[in-house]
Amino acid sequence: MEHNAYGASLAGGTFDLESFVKKPQTILRFLSWIFSIVVFATITAEGYVNPMTEENTKCMFNGNDGACSYAVGIGVISFLACVLFLILDAYFPKLSNANERKYIVVADLVFSGVWTILWFICFCYLANQWGKTTAGTAAPDAARAAISFSFFSTATWGLLFYFAFGRYRQGVDDFTQDYRDPAVDHTAPYPPAQFGSGPTGYQQSPFSQGQTQPGEYQPPAY
Repeated sequence: MEHNAYGASLAGGTFDLESFVKKPQTILRFLSWIFSIVVFATITAEGYVNPMTEENTKCMFNGNDGACSYAVGIGVISFLACVLFLILDAYFPKLSNANERKYIVVADLVFSGVWTILWFICFCYLANQWGKTTAGTAAPDAARAAISFSFFSTATWGLLFYFAFGRYRQGVDDFTQDYRDPAVDHTAPYPPAQFGSGPTGYQQSPFSQGQTQPGEYQPPAY
């Protein structure tokens, strides 16, 4: 019987490009990759402005450089993580070791959950700082793009967390069904009784071999 672990056969398989591209995880990772580029590229290119009253450039989000640095850092790490997990997803069906698959699935689950929270914080942070920004001191289109795609990234990473959690649960269920402890499995049939192949006839006691059967009683002759 073929055993599965975390959504793929343990026997290993070949890479199928068509099915890989059509997977929801692949589409979501590609979208997350695009969204992260938009966020950090927009802020890097247009996020720092030079007010007339100051010589140095400031972040367009209320002059808060921390907001721009946070968004750029989250975007760059998200960009690299999407590339890494796309490679792992392509290599995943070839892995025949269940423990290696478990490590990948758990890493995907944890990272997706953490980055969902971080992107949501980024969205709220940028939106809050943009609401305090004086009109005319920054590029509004670039700011709105960064805020919008931060929100889109929150949605895509949340869906990636959902699919990673489903794959993790599937792996746990596969192991639960495949493994049963014989000591507690009462559904297993009892083994047939093994009888010896010795003689089935009656065996005399060894002490009776030297004894003779007594004859009939004869009266003495006078």
